[in-house]
Amino acid sequence: MPYNLQEVAAISGMPGLFRLLRAARQGVLVESLDERKSRSMAPARNKVSLLADISIYTEDPDVTVPLTEVFERIYQQHGTNLTVTNKSSEDELSGFLAGVIPDYDRDRVYLSDIKKLASWYGIVSKHLPYQAADAATETTATHEASAEEVEAPKAKGKAQKAAEPVSTGGEITSTADADADAAGNPEATTPKKGKKKAE
Repeated sequence: MPYNLQEVAAISGMPGLFRLLRAARQGVLVESLDERKSRSMAPARNKVSLLADISIYTEDPDVTVPLTEVFERIYQQHGTNLTVTNKSSEDELSGFLAGVIPDYDRDRVYLSDIKKLASWYGIVSKHLPYQAADAATETTATHEASAEEVEAPKAKGKAQKAAEPVSTGGEITSTADADADAAGNPEATTPKKGKKKAE
C-alpha cells in the first residue's frame, strides 16, 4: 500500500484527519494531519474511524475494496495531484471513482462518500510519504499493535466495543451535512454482521 493508514483516523465532530497518538482516560490524544500538527484530545463520545479499516462496496456483495488499496490505485493513476475535489461536480466525481473502481456499487456508494474519499486522499497524499509496497508492509506490521491500543475508551458502565467502520459506501452516513463533507470529516458506522471484506 502507498500510505500507512494504520494510525490515521477521521473523528466525528472534528474536521480533517488525525494521527492517533495514545489512549487517555478522557478519550484519545490525536495530532492533526496538516501543517500545524496541533495536538488535542478527541473525547471518548466521538467516533474514531481508522482509515485502514474502511472499504468501498463493489457490485459483488461479498467483496469490498480496502481504502489502502483504493489509495494505491489512485496513486498509480493520478499521483499526488487529483483532478477532482469534494467541490467537483457529480459527473466528475462519479467518473473519477469509476476509473479507480470500475465495479463500485452505485447504489451503496453515495456522492457524499466519493467527496470524502477525494478529500481524504488529498490530505493523506499531501502529509504522508508514499511508501513502496515492501516498505509499507513492514511498517504496517510494526504499527498494528499501537493502532489497536489507541482506541477511545467508552463511557463507564458500557461494554467496550471496537470501532469497525467498513465502507465509505453506505456504511458512512449519507445524511451528513455539506459542511462536514467539505471539511473531509466523515462519521462511519459499524459494519453489518456477516459482511465479508476483501482484505
